[in-house]
Amino acid sequence: MSTPADLTSPPREPLPLAPAGPGKLVMSAPRRGKPPRHFVDLEPAERGEAMVALGEKAFRGKQLATQWFERLEDDPEKMTDLPAASRARISEALLPTLLTKVRTLTADKGTTVKTLYRLHDGALVESVLMRYKNRDTICISSQAGCGMNCPFCATGQAGLTRNLSTAEIVEQVTAASRALARGEVPGGPGRVNNVVFMGMGEALANYKSAVAAVRRLTQPAPDGLGISARGITMSTVGLVPAIDKFAAEGIAATLALSLHAPDDELRDDLVPINQRWKVGEALDAARRYFEATGRRVSIEYALIRDINDQAWRADRLGKLLNARGRGWVHVNPIPLNPTPGSKWTASDPAVEKAFVAALEARGIPTTVRDTRGSEIDGACGQLAAIGPEQPTA
Repeated sequence: MSTPADLTSPPREPLPLAPAGPGKLVMSAPRRGKPPRHFVDLEPAERGEAMVALGEKAFRGKQLATQWFERLEDDPEKMTDLPAASRARISEALLPTLLTKVRTLTADKGTTVKTLYRLHDGALVESVLMRYKNRDTICISSQAGCGMNCPFCATGQAGLTRNLSTAEIVEQVTAASRALARGEVPGGPGRVNNVVFMGMGEALANYKSAVAAVRRLTQPAPDGLGISARGITMSTVGLVPAIDKFAAEGIAATLALSLHAPDDELRDDLVPINQRWKVGEALDAARRYFEATGRRVSIEYALIRDINDQAWRADRLGKLLNARGRGWVHVNPIPLNPTPGSKWTASDPAVEKAFVAALEARGIPTTVRDTRGSEIDGACGQLAAIGPEQPTA
């Protein structure tokens, strides 16, 4: 869709207090050591083939899947439906250790848990488990670091180390579900039923592994974890071709577009990928995603004091969204979470309120996102695989 002519913006304010030392936009991940093949990397049909290659019957693949995905068992010696003489061989070939817990930090009386993992090659990633009254949500990483270089995001400023494998992505979810099932997190036994790709990395820049991970998460047990596609949120800064490709996958997940500015001049600086695909192109792709899936799109908007939080920008955003129809989108303003070394900060509450009011005046459903986990650097934009030391729980 073309941008309506009446959406010209007032003069642009300069960007004060810009963080020092911006890196480069990185679209492809550096290659480090390839992660070892894991059972989770395999499609259901391939699991039987892998068992046959080990000298086992093909049906052992489904037995292992039942243990891993349905029963959340990760100790081969407790997988009693597998032959005792075969467990060590199967474990060595198909169940390599992918994530080694380095430390955990907790908040909200233990119901928010940020975990730092070391991967096989020493790369570090973080995930955040959050327990709510009616759901257990995990925010997972799809890359070690991020190449999108958004200057207000700690992950983006750390740069990109490498892509994660399908199994490395999924294992963040299964590890959290095991902790819930075993009563290791306050609130009683539970199981992850909501997954957001809002941790470290741009998932759609690691497309093959991220989409395969979504399929593992949503495949009915025992082939996968059986999480509803409606419980999956795929976040992106606006990789337009990848959004269209994901829309064609037939997965009814929620798309979250990290917009952060409605005008190209500012977004070019805040979200450097905008230099390739402009605001209008990203919003058009988001609208196409809604049309293909029927799933309402979320617009993520970090409110940064005196940078992008003006009411006129909210009004402009409302006009842009309404120009593409009604009922297809929801806006999540997010008070900027503090990151080490950044002079940028969250908007004044009165300014935030005016921003929301301007969107609502345009009829845009708007919900301010909470900053849960910010005290342990576990909220949006804070994951950087660094932080205060605390013994692993």
